[in-house]
Amino acid sequence: MLSYEILSECGEREYNEDYTGVEKNGEAYCFVLADGLGGHGGGDEASRLVAEYILNDFVQNGKVSEPYLKKCFEASQRLLLEEQKKQRRTKEMKTTLTVLLADQNYIQWGHIGDSRIYYFQDKKLKLRTLDHSVPQMLVNAGKLKEKKIRGHADRNRLLRVMGVEWEEPQYEIAVPMQRMGGEVCLLCTDGFWEWIEEKAMQRLLKKAASPGDWLAEMQAAVKKHGSGRQMDNYSAIAVFL
Repeated sequence: MLSYEILSECGEREYNEDYTGVEKNGEAYCFVLADGLGGHGGGDEASRLVAEYILNDFVQNGKVSEPYLKKCFEASQRLLLEEQKKQRRTKEMKTTLTVLLADQNYIQWGHIGDSRIYYFQDKKLKLRTLDHSVPQMLVNAGKLKEKKIRGHADRNRLLRVMGVEWEEPQYEIAVPMQRMGGEVCLLCTDGFWEWIEEKAMQRLLKKAASPGDWLAEMQAAVKKHGSGRQMDNYSAIAVFL
């Protein structure tokens, strides 16, 4: 049994450059979340373009496998670069990208940028994707504590995104996880996770009866901590497996 809920809001910005979506192929699901960069007409178009390509392709060809997940990133990257050149907007149309695939047996995900995927087992946080950002690089090098990423002066400086030409793939693909029961995944943009810490995510998950309940409680926390502080767009997809 799989259930999910999707949330995407403007925050305190005029436009929403995030894009969220889900599609199904047989018993397999594809969840996509992207945070566009480059301003209205650039970032929102970039996030929509890559996400819609992946979701549309999944309906016809999708399956939970590493080769297919790689195709999601590489084919949508080519499409975005072509559109940039067509519109002569190579500096504006960029986006983060997270993709979660799930069927009855396995879960697998990939990401690029600082939108995150959190993985919980039996309502306990087990791991999260690592941001492709300057503060995350400092954490990895032992020069910054993990808790200092939120609010860091360079938190929005990304080292890898979709829409920048690469000689070798810049996205990361996780190893497939065999489903054991009790898995929960959260895909979210930085506008969401910057205002709610992992301990609160886990605490609220333990009380939640459904993905919708969980997202509603987390959204209340996000708004409480971020309101009046130039909140970015914030989006999240909660998946109970």
